[in-house]
Amino acid sequence: MRIGLLTDGGYPYATGESRLWCDRLVRGLPQHEFDLFALSRSAHQEDQGWVRLPPQVSRVRTAPLWTPEDGTLRGSVERGLLARLVTGGEQSYGRRDRRRFTEHLTALATAICTPDETGTEAGEGPGAELFTEGLYGLAELARERGGLHLALRSEATVRILEAASRARGTGRTVQKATVADHLAFAAELERALRPLSLDWYDQESLGAVDLCHAASGGAAALPGLLAKRFFGVPLLVTEHGVPLRAHYLAASGTPYGTPVRALLAGFHGRLTTEVYRQAAIVTPGNTHVRRWQQRCGADPAKLRTVYPGMAAERFGRVGEDAERFGAAGEGDDVGGPDTLVWVGRIEPAKDLIALLHAFAEVRRAEPGARLRVFGAPAEGDEATTYLAHCEALAAQLFPDEATGAHTEGVNPVTFEEIGSPEVPDLAEAYGAGGVIVLSSVVEGFPVSLVEAMFCGRATVSTDVGAVVEVIGGTGLVVPPRNSKALADACVALLRDPERRARLGAAARARALELFTVEQNLAAFRGIYLELISHTPVRREADTVDAHGDPLPFATPPEARLLGHWTQPGPHLRPQPDPDPSASVPSRAAPGTRLPDRPGEPEPQHTREPEPEGVCAVAAGPAGDGDA
Repeated sequence: MRIGLLTDGGYPYATGESRLWCDRLVRGLPQHEFDLFALSRSAHQEDQGWVRLPPQVSRVRTAPLWTPEDGTLRGSVERGLLARLVTGGEQSYGRRDRRRFTEHLTALATAICTPDETGTEAGEGPGAELFTEGLYGLAELARERGGLHLALRSEATVRILEAASRARGTGRTVQKATVADHLAFAAELERALRPLSLDWYDQESLGAVDLCHAASGGAAALPGLLAKRFFGVPLLVTEHGVPLRAHYLAASGTPYGTPVRALLAGFHGRLTTEVYRQAAIVTPGNTHVRRWQQRCGADPAKLRTVYPGMAAERFGRVGEDAERFGAAGEGDDVGGPDTLVWVGRIEPAKDLIALLHAFAEVRRAEPGARLRVFGAPAEGDEATTYLAHCEALAAQLFPDEATGAHTEGVNPVTFEEIGSPEVPDLAEAYGAGGVIVLSSVVEGFPVSLVEAMFCGRATVSTDVGAVVEVIGGTGLVVPPRNSKALADACVALLRDPERRARLGAAARARALELFTVEQNLAAFRGIYLELISHTPVRREADTVDAHGDPLPFATPPEARLLGHWTQPGPHLRPQPDPDPSASVPSRAAPGTRLPDRPGEPEPQHTREPEPEGVCAVAAGPAGDGDA
């Protein structure tokens, strides 16, 4: 089948979220054909180029969601509607189209500005209806008239937003919006709705795929919504994080005031609910994400938890060594039994400050303990500043220690970079200690925790995100921002090597069962087949492309059957027994059927004709179709 993979700021670009997961999905399902529809987020991302694509990727369409200062688009996007409209090629609206634009944008703005009444389920009520009316109305207008860029940047848009925010029933925060706030929100709304103006919605693009698979919600799923609207293509949405939650967390760092943030939250909330409502299946990456999706209106019957697959083979040697030595009772000789290891990206959300204070308590109980912090190369001023702060605190809490009067002192806390000559490989970092520690205050799916489990290591983690779900009883979990509890758990494992070995073996077995690439691919292989079998795509003239070449699997075979494809046709149903009293003239050959009325031509076959469909094609003359 042909899969339309929709991404936002990720695959096929060399940088971005979900890039590695998408690449493993495409390479792991070579029996399918993939068309990529990718949205880019910055000029820097486009300049980094693409990853090397496998042969099953037949086509790539890209479009930018960022606007350069000069107002022109750059990058690998095909020269289509979006490029023309930004450079001045958008058609001007007539009176009828202006009236349609005003009507649809007013409905959209009213839904954004007006919160639902208390007790209203997400996706229900007048607000949800107005949002869908406005969104799809604007999409149809953009498809007919060549885009919405200039219209959404016009003075009419600002007046519509201002009127909607002043209407009765809107929130107090939205009512305080100024003209500057409306201008800022109009710019953000145009950027968010930019996928509506793309030239992807025809029989040669999204209309030619059998299934749309959005690698995240939000902007990536918008083309999938329109493909379902215009062509009936089923939509599958996968989320390893929650885009709406990420928007809420990032809102405080934007230069906009409270009214603009409230308007943006209203738009993204409505869009998220509509994506979940229209998706045939939603696959959260863990239960933490699943709870957010249900809170935003996702139907529990549509949710299938599919853990992100990770490459277990790169940690195989360290994990096998841990099992072998642990089973032999020699666990103290593996990986530094008195060493705690932390691995991850050094940033404030990881709360290394609490870890350092906890390690001070560990040192009082176990004077020989060490802490090794392995971090990825720092990127950005914030990460560099935070790393310097942590190093200064470690130097203050743990002065260099020397074993003798003429020996150089050594600090029990070290900060090391993964990929350096001392630690060239990630597996070696996990293998350097007996206990792996995670001290985060904010976490989605804890990748470092799964990697430690592949290595057969006992873990101590804070109870954030999907940690408890991932650990499943194979490690110790403590409350976040509690240095005393973190220290007590570390000391308990440092003093009990047998318990460390048992927990490490159980963690490795759990990770190999639930978090491998193979289980992830098997899950999506089954979901693809299920969606195609239950949601056949019915479109016009999609058996050949513009050059007359056939489109393989563009229409599933069962779509040609009349009625539900699992029910037998008339020729397979039991026929009533013939009347024994009826006499058969002697001129009738055995097995023939006479006409019902005199003068009627005799039939040429002995059973009812087969329905026009797959069976008829298979039984027809050679060359009439594929059986």
